[in-house]
Amino acid sequence: MLLFVIACLASSFAVSLLATAAMRVLAPRWGLVDQPAARKVHVIPTPLGGGVGIWLGVVVPILSGLGAAVFYASGESTPDWIPDDIASRFGGVLARSWQMLGILAGGTILAGMGLIDDRKNLPWLPRLAVQLLVAIALVAIGIRATVFVPMPLLGAVITVGWIMVLVNSFNFLDNMDGLSSGIALIASLMLAAILLTMSNEPRWLVAGVLLVLAGSLGGFLCHNWPPARIFMGDSGSYFIGLILATMTVLGTFYTENASGRHVILAPLCILAVPLYDFASVMVIRLSQGRSPFQPDKSHFSHRLVELGLKPRNAVLTIHLATLTTGVGGLLLYKVTDWTAALLIVGLILCALAIIAILETVGRRQNGDS
Repeated sequence: MLLFVIACLASSFAVSLLATAAMRVLAPRWGLVDQPAARKVHVIPTPLGGGVGIWLGVVVPILSGLGAAVFYASGESTPDWIPDDIASRFGGVLARSWQMLGILAGGTILAGMGLIDDRKNLPWLPRLAVQLLVAIALVAIGIRATVFVPMPLLGAVITVGWIMVLVNSFNFLDNMDGLSSGIALIASLMLAAILLTMSNEPRWLVAGVLLVLAGSLGGFLCHNWPPARIFMGDSGSYFIGLILATMTVLGTFYTENASGRHVILAPLCILAVPLYDFASVMVIRLSQGRSPFQPDKSHFSHRLVELGLKPRNAVLTIHLATLTTGVGGLLLYKVTDWTAALLIVGLILCALAIIAILETVGRRQNGDS
C-alpha cells in the first residue's frame, strides 16, 4: 500500500510542479493575468492558469495508470514490483475505465471553460449551463448516488446537485493564496485514507485518483503558497470541485464491516467548510438583494481578515477548521450507532456556529449587515 500511495503522490506532484512552473511563463503571453481590484486581496498583477498545472498533474498520471492496466491486464503476468492485490484488480479498473475517462472529459470541459472565463469573464448563466450539462452527462454514464433509497431519479437529482454545489464551492473558496487548493488537499487525503484503511477492502481506483489529486495540488501549492506567484483561476477550481464531487459519489464509504449507515455522512463532514462557505455566501448575497454569483468579500476568509488576522493566518485557520471537521468524518467509522454519529455531527455544527458568530461580528464591524 505504501508503494501505491507514494507512486500516486510523487508522479502527480512532479507533473503539476513542472507544468505550473511553465504556466507562470506562458500565462502572461496568453493574456491570463489577474489584475488587482477592490474586491480582490492581491495588490500586484498575478498570472492565472495554474489550473492547467493541476489538470495535467491529474490527467497524465491517471491516463498512464489506465494505460498500464490495459497493457498488463492483456498479458500473462505482471511485474514483481506491482503488488498482487493491485494487479488482481486490473480487470475491475478496466471495467470502470470508461467512467474515469468520462470524468476526465467532463473535468477538461470545465477546466477549458474556466480558462475562457479567466480570459474573457463569462456571464454566470452560461457557466452554470455548462456545469449542469456536464453533471447530467456524468450521471447518465452511471455516476450517481443511491443514498439507500430505491428511487434512481432521486439519486440522479441529488448527484447533479452535489456536483454543481462542490464545483461552485471550490470556485468561491479561491479567494486567497493557498486556500481552495489547501482545503482540497486536506479533503482528498482524508477521503483517500478512509477508502484505503477503513473499509473491508481497499478501494484502490477511487483512492488512487484522490491521491493523484492531492499530489497535483501539492505541486501547485509550491507556486501558490503565500505570496502566490500564480493563481489556479476558474479552470483549477472547477476541475478540483468536479473530481472531489465524483470521487465521493463513486467511493464506497459504506461497507458491510462498517458500524452502520451513518458513515455515509463522512464526505459531508470532511467537506463541511467549503459547503458552509458556499451556503453562507449565497445567503448573504441574496439577503442583500445581489446576485449570488457577484464577487465580493463576504467569504469566511475575508471575515477573518476583517477581524484582524493576516491573510496567511486566515488561510491556516480555515485549513485547521477543515482538519477539525475532517477528523469528525474519520470518527464516524469508530462509533456504532446513529446516536453517537449525531453527537459527532453536532460537534461539527457547533464549530461551524462559532465560525458564523465570528463572521457576523466581522460584518457588523464593517457595516456590511
